[in-house]
Amino acid sequence: MTDPTFGPFGLDPWWLVLVKVLGIFVMLVLLTLFTIWWERRVVARMQHRVGPNRVGPFGLLQSLMDGIKLALKEEIIPKGAHLAVYWIAPVISATTAFIAFAVIPFGPTVSIFGVETPLQLTDFPVSVLYVLAIASIGIYGIVLAGWASGSTYPLLGGLRSSAQMISYEIAMGLSFVAVFLYAGSMSTSAIVIAQEPIWYAVILLPSFLIYVTAMVGETNRAPFDLPEAEGELVGGFHTEYSSLKFALFFLAEYINMVTVSALATTLFLGGYIAPWPLSLWDGAMTGWWPMLWWLIKVQVFIFMFIWLRATLPRMRYDQFMRFGWKVLIPVSIVWILIVATARVLRDDVVLTNRELLIGGAATIAILLIVSWAFQSRSDRRAAARAAREEAEANLAFDPMAGGYPVPPLPGQQAVGTSRRARAGVTIVQDRSDVTQEAIDG
Repeated sequence: MTDPTFGPFGLDPWWLVLVKVLGIFVMLVLLTLFTIWWERRVVARMQHRVGPNRVGPFGLLQSLMDGIKLALKEEIIPKGAHLAVYWIAPVISATTAFIAFAVIPFGPTVSIFGVETPLQLTDFPVSVLYVLAIASIGIYGIVLAGWASGSTYPLLGGLRSSAQMISYEIAMGLSFVAVFLYAGSMSTSAIVIAQEPIWYAVILLPSFLIYVTAMVGETNRAPFDLPEAEGELVGGFHTEYSSLKFALFFLAEYINMVTVSALATTLFLGGYIAPWPLSLWDGAMTGWWPMLWWLIKVQVFIFMFIWLRATLPRMRYDQFMRFGWKVLIPVSIVWILIVATARVLRDDVVLTNRELLIGGAATIAILLIVSWAFQSRSDRRAAARAAREEAEANLAFDPMAGGYPVPPLPGQQAVGTSRRARAGVTIVQDRSDVTQEAIDG
């Protein structure tokens, strides 16, 4: 029995299901190859370089050649690695990256070999939660890779990834709540249809901005690529991986970029719905055209990933975690309360649009005042702390107080003497004492 709410899903013949699975696999691999080429070309243009342009037209086959070369390279396995976990970790990352795409809608119902079917593998009432669950499982591949390598730096990269996932997955999940309240469903296809008049990126702009920030942190991309920080962790969790296993991690990272971009398109940019002014064309939502609009929207997000990598420096890890826990999560909770209150007032209390606008403006003003007060208080505390530290720093200190020479910090003035001078003073003092005793005697 199939749910009547999802009538077109679950009715496809077995061969059509296989065709869809193969189509999604091929599309994700091609998108990965294109994204790698696109990233190298865009970053090269931003840095006044040429980028790949030799293999294939415009260098389009460079990514394919690099993948073949990487897969055929010699594999080196650390002696201290846990072989079973070391082998399974990249498989977990790559597999979860692929299966998360099962509920992403690419377009409306089309005809494939004479069978009417939606351009989506499957759907169910909680399909968005399914994507979050798969993303949470995918992090196990990174954590296990860091642990199984038997090395310090990969272990630190895996621990960073787990902490990063916990922090930013919470903010990502909270950003979906407002979408669920407006759409009245957690189904990806139902959410796309609910955005027919206006996209949720417009009416739920804070949720959209929170999700965009969280998805960059979720995919370990710059400026949030702390698990792979080469200046601190060599190569991060995959430092000890090579050949095909490293290629699987590389593939998983770029597929995850496509997945979060597709989810952002589905939840906030109307999915496959044609943007204005293309929506004025009667044929924009017929046939295979909606899949083209979906691809364009996904590429916009991927370009944003590339742009961020080429322009922003990497954050410090404590700043990154503080931003997730102290900014994104509290803002998400406050925004959910505002959206829920607005929905209740609109549905249960008879208020005019003017009254709703006045109430919303008053709420925003109160929040701004409260945030300004907290910020002013924290600024005053920071200023007082800085003044106290500066005053302490300006105090004279003895560089030999701990028994070892310590250079002065900026603003400090060293007093006291060196060990040789101290030894000289002591000798002189001792001689004076002896001389005085001789005189007294």
